[in-house]
This record gives sequence, structure tokens and C-alpha cells, in this order.
Amino acid sequence: MTTETTQQARDFRGTHTSGRSPEELRDLVSHVGAELELAPAENIIEWAAATFGDRFCITSSMGDAVLAHLAAKVAPGIDVVFLDTGYHFVETIGTRDAVEATLPVNLLTITPVQSVAEQDAAYGKDLYKTDPDLCCNLRKVQPLATSLAGYDAWATGLRRAETHNRVIAPVVGWDARKGKVKVSPLARWSDDDVQRYIAENHVLVNPLVYDGYPSIGCAPCTRRVAPGDDPRSGRWAGTNKTECGIHR
Repeated sequence: MTTETTQQARDFRGTHTSGRSPEELRDLVSHVGAELELAPAENIIEWAAATFGDRFCITSSMGDAVLAHLAAKVAPGIDVVFLDTGYHFVETIGTRDAVEATLPVNLLTITPVQSVAEQDAAYGKDLYKTDPDLCCNLRKVQPLATSLAGYDAWATGLRRAETHNRVIAPVVGWDARKGKVKVSPLARWSDDDVQRYIAENHVLVNPLVYDGYPSIGCAPCTRRVAPGDDPRSGRWAGTNKTECGIHR
């Protein structure tokens, strides 16, 4: 992207923009998706910020702050959406607080409609054990869908190297379920790329990553991973579940 485009991305942060129709958004994706496929992550975020203005946000699970750090560099003040499920490790909440304190972003913490206690009363205690798909839907999928209502596009830290289900994730694609443009600036990044960026830029990392948790979700459903095992094998260990449903 040019310097002019970078400045445009920054200027848009304070500008209200009207939403586009789903047809317009799908058409936009069809025109730029292939063009941006090999672009650097910073350029992809610059394009999205310049194109969608304040109707573009990023999401973060706070395993690390790589995506937030990248976005803050090219679009200071960008909205960063964090889902507080009520089941997070204290280290994850601490990482969120550190991101908010150290990066020029607008951090938005989203919570489910029901507290954990209210969910227990409605569905039975520890729904994550009896029906993990429903628990994820109530505490992640539905709250995110609600929080994205005011946006035309959202960015995720999704990477193709993480799971087989994510191999075909486009850098810029159409999320039909949410009716949004889905941007994955890190889609082509390898594990080494992530570690290199963290080291070179002193990026915040959830301390659990260094304690055997390479992929971090809710505390009751995340286990340590043995060295050499699949990094996501600690998620929903002992079940056939591999995704929370956000990226379906």
C-alpha cells in the first residue's frame, strides 16, 4: 500500500461510514480477494481499514497480540473485540488488560447474554461437559455475531497452518453466516513467521503459551500439550470437537 493509502486508513478511524449491502460486500470480495492473497499482512489490514473505516474491527482471543499489534501500527484506534466467555484463564484476562494498556486500540470486551451461573440454572451445571457445542454457541458464537452487527468486515488471527479445517481459509473472503467480509491477514503465516514477528517486535504473549498451552481457549476445556503434539490437541481434549463454531 502507498503512504497515501496508509494515511487514508488512519483518517477513516474517526469517520462514520454507512453499511454496504450484502450484495455489495460479496462483489467487493470477488474483486479484491485474489489481488490481496499474496499481500503482506500490514497491507491487507490497511486495505480493510481504508475500505470499511469504522465498520471494520479485529477480534482477538488473547493467545498473543500479534494481530492487534499489526492493526495498531497501520490503523491506530481500531476496534479490537474480545469475547469474555466467563471461563477464561486469569492469564488471558491479564493479556487483554495489557493489550489495552500498551497498544493504541479501542478494546471492546463482549460478554454472553447469560452469566455462567445463569447458564447453569437454565441448562444444568457445567454445560461445557454435557453439551460443549451448545456451550460454545451460547458463550462465543452468538455473542460474536451480536457484537459484529455494526461492522461490515472483521479480521481474525486465523492461520492455515493451525488445523486441516483452516487450510482453505482465504485472506479476504465472504462469511455467509454472518453476512460480513472476513479478513485473515495472517492466513499464510507459518508458526515460524509468528514467532519471528513476536521476537522482532516484542509483542505481548499470553504466559500460558510458555507453560504448555500453545492454543488457549476456556480454562475448563483447555489442557497442556506434550512437546511435539498437535498444538491444538489440548482444546476439547478427549472429545471429537476441534472448533468452537466461530469459523464454520
